[in-house]
Amino acid sequence: MKDLLRTRTSLTEGVENILNLQAKLESDASNKYLAMAAWLDRNGYANTASYLYKQAEEEREHFLKIFKFITDMGGIAITPSVPEVQQEFASFKEVFEIALQNEIAVTQAINKVIAKCRAENDYATEDFMMWYVAEQREEEKNARRALELFDLINGNEADGKFQLDVQISKIG
Repeated sequence: MKDLLRTRTSLTEGVENILNLQAKLESDASNKYLAMAAWLDRNGYANTASYLYKQAEEEREHFLKIFKFITDMGGIAITPSVPEVQQEFASFKEVFEIALQNEIAVTQAINKVIAKCRAENDYATEDFMMWYVAEQREEEKNARRALELFDLINGNEADGKFQLDVQISKIG
């Protein structure tokens, strides 16, 4: 049955596989942001928690966009399993250090998808993925800006923590 389906799509098995991996990465990113938002809520950073709840929704939209693309192209979209995610963080700043690491990992994964598309002459998928290239520039910039704010605002005092909570929520 799979071979019959494969003849009805221009999506190669290799590109389909790497797109399913990217969809899983986006889904995992949504769950990580959700856990971060919950930790921030529990620790009194309500503004930043709202910011990361929105980030979680965005990552879910990114996942669904890839999932739907695979289906639209006649491929087999695989619903990803939900792995355990980190629930506790050592500090407010650590949340954004991890967020930046995750965004860089997503960017590197997107670059691999683009490279695979080029290797297999799949220009339709490459064109589709270019939106993610632009999006990742913005996501990395926002995560770096949050970390810059920790360098500019003294988060060791109550007023500094409040200012960080307010300023980070305004990013993007």
